[in-house]
Amino acid sequence: MKTRDKILFFLNKKEQFTVNELVNHLNMSNQYVHRVLNDLEDEGLVRKIGTTPKVLYTRPESVKASDNQTVNYDVEKFLKDHLLLVDPLGKLLEGYDAMQYWCEKQNLPFGKTTQEFIETRQKYLNFYDENHLIDGLVKLKNTQGIGQIGVDQLFYLDFYAIERFGKTKLGTLMHYAKQGQNKNLMKLIVSEIKQSIFRLVEMEKIDAVLFVPPTIKRNVQIMNYLKIHLKIPLPHVKINKLQNQIVVPQKALSKLFERVINAKNTFDVPLQEQFTHVLIIDDAVGSGATINEIALKVKAQGIAQKITGLAITGSFKGFDVISEL
Repeated sequence: MKTRDKILFFLNKKEQFTVNELVNHLNMSNQYVHRVLNDLEDEGLVRKIGTTPKVLYTRPESVKASDNQTVNYDVEKFLKDHLLLVDPLGKLLEGYDAMQYWCEKQNLPFGKTTQEFIETRQKYLNFYDENHLIDGLVKLKNTQGIGQIGVDQLFYLDFYAIERFGKTKLGTLMHYAKQGQNKNLMKLIVSEIKQSIFRLVEMEKIDAVLFVPPTIKRNVQIMNYLKIHLKIPLPHVKINKLQNQIVVPQKALSKLFERVINAKNTFDVPLQEQFTHVLIIDDAVGSGATINEIALKVKAQGIAQKITGLAITGSFKGFDVISEL
């Protein structure tokens, strides 16, 4: 019996095991067993749970049912560029694997669902301009109750979610990076967005940047991480987060007027150096109230002549609340 078959046979009896258990059972080297396990994992026949030093191996929920499903290069590349999911065990699934998992989970045909995803995603890609940015200013201006507009421009790098298929690739990374305080996912976000942000800075002749400070206390703050690791070589506009008696995050407010009031009374921008064009960066824009009120405060202090807002992800609808972020 081949080693791979011995491992699968052992898995049928044990359900879950560590590498050390398997090494002792097979009386083989740790290195060799690891190599065979990696091959089995690539084939979808075993699943790794946890991270070093606490790792278990188990059988996946279902063995891939669509291994004989072939897709052409263009479809495969489109899926890789636009589809990312996280399974219940916290494994990142990208492209083809993500679509296959989605179809198995929903009990849907692979080919037909893949084509429907491409058509749906393509509809949202049509909102990108020639610089691969989504213009969110029209949505902000058309949101009743937002009041005075503080930003001169507002862009998204992507929508947070699309119809039927849920979170976009960048939306998925943002959600799990922020909620799980996961630095590995934050690193992936930086690699995804850095080029676009630097291109915008150069194109718009940005001469200062402001990162919206976090509201909820977390050990790892995604905005602080982005501020450090994007390494934008420009001065940073100072902004203070006011310490209210009870912290009320924007996502907890379902009414627009509440969000506007919250944003007005949550941040303070002190007097400081003046700039021509300031870029305000936030992780997500739902209503747009936070980034807009900060822009108004920056302008009121005479710090910037022009302000561009940039959200890593934004909502598609008019007034919307991205409560997950």
